[in-house]
Amino acid sequence: MTSQKRQSKAPTVADVARAAKVSKAQAARALGGYGAVSDEVQERVNSAATALGYRLNALARSMNTGRSNTIGVIVGDIENPHFGLALRGMADVARTAGYHLLLSNSDEKLQAEQDAVRVMLEKRVDGIIVAPCCSEHHLNSHLTQVLEEGRAVKLFDRAVNGLKVEAICCEFTDVAADATAQLLEAGHRYIAYITSMALATDYSTPGDFGLTPVAQRVGGMMQAFAAAGVEFDPTLVKVNALDEVEIARIVAELWQRPQPPTALVASDSVVAMWLLREVTQRGLRIPADLSFVMYDNFPWSEIVTPPLTVVAQPVYEMGREAARRLIAEIRGEAVGPMPRFDARLMIRQSIAAPASLISAK
Repeated sequence: MTSQKRQSKAPTVADVARAAKVSKAQAARALGGYGAVSDEVQERVNSAATALGYRLNALARSMNTGRSNTIGVIVGDIENPHFGLALRGMADVARTAGYHLLLSNSDEKLQAEQDAVRVMLEKRVDGIIVAPCCSEHHLNSHLTQVLEEGRAVKLFDRAVNGLKVEAICCEFTDVAADATAQLLEAGHRYIAYITSMALATDYSTPGDFGLTPVAQRVGGMMQAFAAAGVEFDPTLVKVNALDEVEIARIVAELWQRPQPPTALVASDSVVAMWLLREVTQRGLRIPADLSFVMYDNFPWSEIVTPPLTVVAQPVYEMGREAARRLIAEIRGEAVGPMPRFDARLMIRQSIAAPASLISAK
């Protein structure tokens, strides 16, 4: 019978205490960072823990101190580079402050968001940053529960009606009006806006989108149409562009119209890539056959042919500010005034006059 090597047991607080020649209670206080110990005891415990390879039990520490040094983050789609860049900003600030991130993906579904909050509270996170998938107060009792349990909450990218929590958001109404004005001035009248925002029915008014960037963007489009004296067609606002299949369906539906759109506006970079694939497969050229505008600015949007006109927003800086404000609140520090985050229009080469106008000349 072959003997098996016995696996060594992980060192415990008692092992550290014996090695440091202190009581178990003193070792626990020194390792957990709670209570008072002398500098001499702290140094002996630290040296013993290092020599033994002791690893702190984070859950036990959080139960003793009330703090886990962990922040929960819930976003709608972790595959979306928009949220990826925001998460990088959050992580950079959190790491410097001695915090770790616990990430969850809601897939823009309320039940998934509620489940994520429940798990994070069970993990005893110190606070949560969430991009809420719903703006209605009565559907966000899970966020109210976080506050009731004494945890900090910050909203990212979107707000919730009636919830007295800071929301770190970008302003879009004016820049959306500017982008639309560029298209209108080029001669476009059939401008489609495609978003992954989920609605149970077709779009009707900006209020359908709640307190979200999409509501501001469509509102800005409507302002530009009104200023130009052109009627805005709400049926050209397409929702539920959640994946490649849905975007293919939306494009097919748009090109079955008596007058297909002459310009597309993509609400984010993922929607933009899928749209570009669909229109390319239809043999449409940008901007000769179709003008194109995208929200968010990533390197690929400048190196494609032609370079795309985009609405850039300071996503990384917003992520940093969300983490900074949350950690300050957790620590009981003053957060200071909320900075204003503005998007900006970057005009490149993806807007031209509609093909019908060019051929008529």
